Amino acid sequence: MAGLAAVLYVFAPTVGRGEEVVPEPTGYRMDAYRAPTPATLKGAQVIDTAQAEKLWRARAAIFVDVMPRDVKPANLPPGTLWRDKRRDHLPGSVWLPNVGYGALSAETDAYFRTRLDALAGGNRAAPLVFYCQTDCWMSWNAAKRAITEYGYTNIAWYPAGSDGWARAGLPLEQGQPKP
Repeated sequence: MAGLAAVLYVFAPTVGRGEEVVPEPTGYRMDAYRAPTPATLKGAQVIDTAQAEKLWRARAAIFVDVMPRDVKPANLPPGTLWRDKRRDHLPGSVWLPNVGYGALSAETDAYFRTRLDALAGGNRAAPLVFYCQTDCWMSWNAAKRAITEYGYTNIAWYPAGSDGWARAGLPLEQGQPKP
């Protein structure tokens, strides 16, 4: 079995850079969010770091960071210190945590809709760039939801995310989640 898996992996289709081709699913990714993502997102423009930097420098789009945020466990023993994990993201981005899961609670869905509406000023054609980290389905899911469920029409997806941005030597700032 292990030998067959190795052979299949070696002969898996690639996109020419040694990367496995990941087909675009019809629905949302529901688990294993840290995995290779598709090269496409129907209804969105997929952008690379150079394109993201150009939009960012021109202030031509609203950058939306959808990195999840850990929640303090309810069962921590008294006196246990809890510190939120630091999130560094593209300067000027708005961090909307936990909106990239495949299934959203009614509360998270309402939060996402309300925040996007406020960011876009009610304009469904406002340019929005969604990102998270490299090989993270959270931004793919969030961008897809903005298009298919919320009706936004000017969506860009930046799959390299904050770590791709950092690899290019571009600045990051500490993010704070939008309440």
